[in-house]
Amino acid sequence: MNFKKIASLIGATVIAGAGFTTLGSNQIASAKSKGTINFWYGGDGDKDIRPIINQFTKETGVKVTIQSIPWSQYNDKLLTASASKSGPDVLVVGTTEMPNMVSSKAVMNISHYIKNDNNLSPNKFFSGSVNTTRYNGKYYAVPWYVETRVLYYRKDLLQRAGYDHAPRTWSELYNASLKLSKRGKGMYGLNIDGSEPTFGFMFARQNGATLIKNGQAQFNKKPMVSALKYLNKYIKNGASPKQNMNLTIGQSFGGKAPVPMFISGPWMVNSIRSDTGLKDNQWDVAPLPKGSKNNMSNTGGGDIAVFNYTKKRANAVRLVKFLSRRSSQLSYYKNSNSMPTLKSAWTDKSLSDRKIQVFRKQLDHSQPMPLVRQWDEIGQKYLSAWQQISLKGTSVQKEMNTYTSQVNRILK
Repeated sequence: MNFKKIASLIGATVIAGAGFTTLGSNQIASAKSKGTINFWYGGDGDKDIRPIINQFTKETGVKVTIQSIPWSQYNDKLLTASASKSGPDVLVVGTTEMPNMVSSKAVMNISHYIKNDNNLSPNKFFSGSVNTTRYNGKYYAVPWYVETRVLYYRKDLLQRAGYDHAPRTWSELYNASLKLSKRGKGMYGLNIDGSEPTFGFMFARQNGATLIKNGQAQFNKKPMVSALKYLNKYIKNGASPKQNMNLTIGQSFGGKAPVPMFISGPWMVNSIRSDTGLKDNQWDVAPLPKGSKNNMSNTGGGDIAVFNYTKKRANAVRLVKFLSRRSSQLSYYKNSNSMPTLKSAWTDKSLSDRKIQVFRKQLDHSQPMPLVRQWDEIGQKYLSAWQQISLKGTSVQKEMNTYTSQVNRILK
């Protein structure tokens, strides 16, 4: 999960391990039992989740202590807790962190619960989210909230450039960007995000790339190399700024819009509405344009898991089933704007906004980055490699050969 971009996308909670296998979510209110469980919640406060937890306590009699921990400290504290076998009962897990959480034995294998409770069935959630909860064929969490990336664009400016629709293919995206960059000095078409580790990999997948195969990096193969050449063409020809312009969204996307198209997640919708001064009909969002193979986006978000050493498994399971209910996920969305992972929740009127429904469409074509323990390090090294290409003009093939060798050493 890309935590630097989730100011409001912070959430989490639970799941567990033994007992109550026949307890359905519609039976949670029966046989109230006393007790207290603790869960760790990533962020700086619990105002978004607290009302939902209060409802859980009201229905079950189980009290929940919430410990809010800044994301910058979260994983280190969890690894320390796992080493001491003393920590929360339930916890949130970022979607890129599952391999590390499993290898450190911080989270419990809950495959048995997934198999025996229809309400937790993987087919009820977006497949991209489900794939962040599964490692080596076993389930260690349940999806809770989800995000993906779509294309944001200035509808009015694209129309002036001759486009009555959002770019649907790589070719249209480049041509539209090039036209928009001809508006004058300091004007561009699309932002090629040099600070986002998943950006290049997303385009590589759209070009048919398999990023890691049988434990070996595939970054120097043709699909990724040609995808990066395509992205670098924007930089070379002035359709994209070379470096971060350090502009606010109001400065970059509002007004004359020096950067009238960019790719990002759902958190930008409210920022545009509040900070750009644009009318709703001046801008829009669309699914990502299709590459040679698909228009695959990146799945992020948060999952809920049970601490492997909890002594309160039964009540942890009750909480995870409660949080997995449609009503709970919708309540969390209304509180935090964190999108539900339950596909059935998307028929609710709170998600009926046409722009928001674009994310629903993209989620059918969205998958997480490879689940390997070293992915954060691999992503950071990609950013360094991309800088060599985009800023220093290094050969894409040469840079990807070097990068692939580095990654294979990391993977070993």
